[in-house]
Amino acid sequence: MTLSARLPARLSGRLSGGLSGPGRLSGRRPRALLVGGALSLVLCLVTVVHLGLGASGVDIGDFAALLAGHGDPHTRDILVGSRLPRTLTGLVVGVALGVSGVLVQGATRNPLAAPDTLGVNAGAYFAVVLVAFTGVSLGPLPAGGAAFIGGVLAIALVYLLSSRGVLTPGRVLLAGATVALAGTAAAEFLQMLDLQATRGLFFWGNGTLMQSGLERPLTLGAVVALGALAAPLLARPLDLLALGDETAEAMGVRVERIRPAAFLIAVLLSASAVSLAGPIGFIGLIAPVMVRQLGIRKHALLIPMSAVLAATVLLAADAAAQLAVPPSAVYTSEIPVGVVTALIGGPVFMLLARRVSTGDADTGAAVTVSDGRRTPAYALAIGGGLVALAVAMVLSLRVGDVHIGWSQLGAALFGSAEQITEAVVSYRLPRILVAALAGACLAVAGAAVQAVVRNPLAEPGLVGVTGGASLGAVLVILVVPSAPLAALPAAAGIGGVLMLALVVFVARGSKESGRAGLDPTRVVLVGLGAAATSMALVNIMVVGAQMNISAALSWLAGSTYARDFTALGWLTLPALIAMVLVIAARPVNLMALGDELPRALGLDLGRARLLVLGAGAVLASGTAAAVGAVGFVGLVAPHLARRIVGNSTARMVPMAAVLGAVLVVSSDALGRWLLAPTEIPVGIVTALVGAPYLVWLLRRTQEV
Repeated sequence: MTLSARLPARLSGRLSGGLSGPGRLSGRRPRALLVGGALSLVLCLVTVVHLGLGASGVDIGDFAALLAGHGDPHTRDILVGSRLPRTLTGLVVGVALGVSGVLVQGATRNPLAAPDTLGVNAGAYFAVVLVAFTGVSLGPLPAGGAAFIGGVLAIALVYLLSSRGVLTPGRVLLAGATVALAGTAAAEFLQMLDLQATRGLFFWGNGTLMQSGLERPLTLGAVVALGALAAPLLARPLDLLALGDETAEAMGVRVERIRPAAFLIAVLLSASAVSLAGPIGFIGLIAPVMVRQLGIRKHALLIPMSAVLAATVLLAADAAAQLAVPPSAVYTSEIPVGVVTALIGGPVFMLLARRVSTGDADTGAAVTVSDGRRTPAYALAIGGGLVALAVAMVLSLRVGDVHIGWSQLGAALFGSAEQITEAVVSYRLPRILVAALAGACLAVAGAAVQAVVRNPLAEPGLVGVTGGASLGAVLVILVVPSAPLAALPAAAGIGGVLMLALVVFVARGSKESGRAGLDPTRVVLVGLGAAATSMALVNIMVVGAQMNISAALSWLAGSTYARDFTALGWLTLPALIAMVLVIAARPVNLMALGDELPRALGLDLGRARLLVLGAGAVLASGTAAAVGAVGFVGLVAPHLARRIVGNSTARMVPMAAVLGAVLVVSSDALGRWLLAPTEIPVGIVTALVGAPYLVWLLRRTQEV
């Protein structure tokens, strides 16, 4: 029996018509020529417009006069020293990200896969930052090699995390998000060590096409050209791989070789882009999806057209960033191009996440963590947690830029110490109390969100709540600077609630699509897109208003610096809501049992979910207003609490609150002690602690 006889009739017809049928191919050729010609024409127009933009007052007409032999040396210097390197960088980076996106999506058969969503960009970025932090000065090629190694390690870690159990698209994407968070947190930690360069690091960390000459774009452009020329060699195997591994192997494709080869070329291209322009997200995701929407499916055409479209989108985004800044403004007032691409790509990612099959079912209690050990006595567990919190608070009073001995601390607490010691203690005590209460609120917020979406990875920061709260708070600071202090937590709370409502609305499937209800993994994926969009808007407002970027970065990373007893008042409402969740433990427990059983027991599931989600959003948003965007606490603390005292909400929530307080207080003390007198924001420290824990959790659990 022949292969075509064994295959289903529909698949056999698709293969014969799509791959070898001359009639089908010639019928599609006019469309391919039309699409390719239109994309090339648009790229040429955008390139010309991009060359004419800048703050020097030299436009495209002056360059045309220069080419005609009528220009002056100033115009030539502007063209060669600034405009041409920037435009060439956009072309090189766009081609690299477009081709790498096609290869990654083809190898994974996942439209949400891209170098940034699988953590490759973050790994490459961390490698570049690490090399720069060591003080070693590398040329373009060695720096690109370091970025390549970081990208390879990142994607290897993604598949190490997702290889256990069924390799579903949702699981791979969550693993990629985990690695990206870990790499970004580590890179931010290294960046915080050089406060003098914070402003420049802000632009580099968000992606920028600005270059000081042609050497780097030309050198790395040659590497990108080699990778882009090698990619079409994988076109036919990737076409067959789209039919499934077994079918591809039956038709002679060595899947075990083709997939790693596609990943290696993709990592090479994305690493070159990162070392040249920093991490620029979503371009590698948007371009292939848009080309497919134009009817181009075969990789032989998809690869070059995605490269052209990616370069077009990137140059257009950079042009928009330049046009948004007044000509008289300095370069530091310019919006980084990576922020603009995130603003475009975040909503696209959310819509794609709504449609993609995650491989998860809306059954069971995903937040349940099995543990064969005997649960210790609840009172003993709570007592141990409170003792740990007391120890952490006392140690936190001692450490910092001014070290306080035990005798000095005792004297200060009893009012008999020197004036300077009492001043230090009076300064540290309120920020420690704020850190403890903020950690408790974040932990309870995480427990609330996880109870509704039934996913242990559903931390407020991962589902967009923290980003929405940051957006609301920054909007009040910029639009109504004279607003009363109460307006800041109110705006943050509203922003967080609205963002979470948007995430749930987008993630909820419809009965017509057969995906009714909340898919736990889809909620997290949509939340990642919402978080990227909201933080892009925050960055745009920060740069556009010419705020103090160093202070803004510290706030966005989460900081207890200079917090006094006023901030405790902002946390009053979240603390009260946390107590209400403990009182209303029974409905929260029932939500972990699925959909049918709670309804059979008389629970209005829709209203209960809405109330608990709203409570979690207010908790996370109010905390963000007080201490900024502190992540991972809402993920780590509830999970540890379940392992210690079980899944009962009445027991788990207080335990999680204590553990969250211990985590934030300890992180705050560690951030003040490591590099004293320089402070590391508490959000960076919690990310450094939480990201590895998230890696371990994703590797261990079978529910996501």
